[in-house]
Amino acid sequence: MSKKQWYESLFENYGQKYDNESFTRGTIGECDFIENELNHDKSLRILDVGCGTGRHTIELTNRGYLVTGIDFSQSQLNRAIEKAKVKNLKIDFQQQDARHLTFNDDFDIAIMLCEGGFPLMESDEMNFEILKSVTRSLKRKGKFIFTTLNGLFPLYHSVEEFCSSATEQGNATYRSNTFNLMTFRDHNTTEFEDDFGNKKILECNERYYVPSEITWLLKTLGYKKIDIMGARLGQFSREHKLTTEDFEMLVIAEK
Repeated sequence: MSKKQWYESLFENYGQKYDNESFTRGTIGECDFIENELNHDKSLRILDVGCGTGRHTIELTNRGYLVTGIDFSQSQLNRAIEKAKVKNLKIDFQQQDARHLTFNDDFDIAIMLCEGGFPLMESDEMNFEILKSVTRSLKRKGKFIFTTLNGLFPLYHSVEEFCSSATEQGNATYRSNTFNLMTFRDHNTTEFEDDFGNKKILECNERYYVPSEITWLLKTLGYKKIDIMGARLGQFSREHKLTTEDFEMLVIAEK
């Protein structure tokens, strides 16, 4: 059996702890932004890629939208199903690999927020497979909204310092960060406690992208209009111009 990748190990038993991480607190504002991008049209079908514990899926369903949530981790999905049940919401949650989605021209909009799969893969080719697979799942005039790590940030800042400043007690910690200028990957040691109180240490690496790369990748997939902004937790806006101060970028691509 092949060795588990770090992102598989991370999300094994991490549903409750994940919901307490500081970066999961922007759900309401982020869903407000998505609603505006949809023009509040509740007839549109939404795909949430890397939905995790279902925070955006559940919030949007609660507002009357039809959302399908997919994630690689059954543990994260189990937590999402539990949370949906508490709210009496019937949601289609599916365990799928974002690189090999089983959809074709099925959705009007896809969202992939808070590094939902992309850019966690171990190669650029695998990350591109996610973009390709999501694009295939979208209808002819579909819209793709996602966030990803901003490659301009580590050129000016220490990723380790940023992560420690944004971390609260009980959250996962990231140390020994090494940013590779040739690959634009940040290698780090992540320490966290899972839902059963087990302490885990993982060797992780994530790919940071510069705006021109994202634009080129999306153009090759046939997107006609691509907008890239700075992504601020819970405050997504088309007015936030991307700068070197933004840890993440917000991408809106339209076919």
